[in-house]
Amino acid sequence: MSGTIPPPSANALVRRNAKLQRLLEVAKSLGAEKNVDRLLDGILHHAKDVVEADRCSLFVVDRDKSELWSKIAQGIGGGGEIRVPMGKGIVGRCAQTRSVINIDDPYNEPSFNQEIDKATGYRTTSILTAPMLDVNGACLGVLQALNKKNGAAFTAEDEELLLALGGSAAVALENAFLHRDIEKLFDGFIRASVYAIEARDPTTSGHSERVAVLTVAVAQAVTHTPPPEHKDVRFSDDDLKELRFAALLHDFGKVGVRENVLVKANKLYEHELALLRERFEHARARVDIEALLRKVAALEPHGLAGPARDVCAECDRERARAMAELDEMWAFIEKCNRPTVLEEGGFERLAELRTRHFTNGRGEELELLTEPERLNLSITRGSLNQSERLEIESHVTHTYQFLRQIPWTRDLRRIPDIAYKHHEKLTGDGYPRAVPAVEIPPQTRIMTIADIYDALTAKDRPYKKALPHEKAVDILATEAKKGMLDTALLQVFIESQAHKKLLETSFWEG
Repeated sequence: MSGTIPPPSANALVRRNAKLQRLLEVAKSLGAEKNVDRLLDGILHHAKDVVEADRCSLFVVDRDKSELWSKIAQGIGGGGEIRVPMGKGIVGRCAQTRSVINIDDPYNEPSFNQEIDKATGYRTTSILTAPMLDVNGACLGVLQALNKKNGAAFTAEDEELLLALGGSAAVALENAFLHRDIEKLFDGFIRASVYAIEARDPTTSGHSERVAVLTVAVAQAVTHTPPPEHKDVRFSDDDLKELRFAALLHDFGKVGVRENVLVKANKLYEHELALLRERFEHARARVDIEALLRKVAALEPHGLAGPARDVCAECDRERARAMAELDEMWAFIEKCNRPTVLEEGGFERLAELRTRHFTNGRGEELELLTEPERLNLSITRGSLNQSERLEIESHVTHTYQFLRQIPWTRDLRRIPDIAYKHHEKLTGDGYPRAVPAVEIPPQTRIMTIADIYDALTAKDRPYKKALPHEKAVDILATEAKKGMLDTALLQVFIESQAHKKLLETSFWEG
């Protein structure tokens, strides 16, 4: 019958079915990609393949600016971002009307920008532009194909295929943007969490991020050249992201530690030292009073006669000796108060000071040094007594309890456990649970090395001096020889010069 469209040939049907099957495969692969840049590149590759075009471009709608932007336009050099106002040009009109635009002679199209061809030396002979519509019909972007490969115009079938691909791409792109927004949310949450940690103790500012930088650097080095002891260990991009988050949050539990304990610089708190200082001032005052009373008693019967002058002179000498002794005692106490190791005999000297008393104005015997003060001044290492050290150590458990409340995504689910064990030792005598080495994963072993290194080399703090890199490495090596740290991973830390990454990193500022 005249005017009847002939049915498609068997070859055409096979070819069309193959393309539709290809579209289904493309939709599946696009849906699995969460990285926006890789997704955009993949969409272009598939679009070019599906409609058999020479080149393709992809533009994304920026609703806030009423523009479309693209960093991916095949064949256009420079790598810069292209922006097109909504409704302007072929791409802008396609996005605004949400309709396919098929042009078989671009040079007769007023909205075609011939300057791009002139600048690139490319000759555009046909253009197919299709909107990327989501399930609600909103336009998320535009796909544009240039020059059908066989030299003919793009067909109605090409329009249908590119529009269908655009729909799948729109859903995938929306999911990828959502995934990126969630990652930004996580980053913002972690930034705020680190700020909360470090705001409580400004002297440790930057510690969490430095530990994260060192940890990730070593993990990357292990992946690139794994040591024989960890030959099967590899860290994917998702693994590195998980490890970075765990390192950034490893000390978050310090928010549950009392601030005065967290920032305690010396063995006695300021108010305790002030009370002790006041007691010594009372003792000095009693020395002065007793010397004056003796002088008055000597002067009353004899006036300024020779015996009285001798007594007064002796009173002055005794006063000077007593004052010198109190001054020496106070200097010794101030030295003991600093978080350094006591010299030999220091503990006995503190015990002897416990026996010293003075009499107040009411005739009461008062001790110069109380037993709690003696115990705190006798701390052999650092500034914390046993109960305070246990409170500091509890930050690990606080961290774990906090992190396990967060509904982490599947690729971040190990964060609580990685952070929980960063103070455990391979010898099984770490804290808080003294777990055996077999239960400490490589991620945590790396983080432990990074944590100790930064604690040793970080800027001067009230209770310690910063150590140079070489000295810190020697201390780590000693710990490894004792079996506390992973020797193979420490060697990777040293050989990869992970510490130099700290010089390349711009850290967050609180």
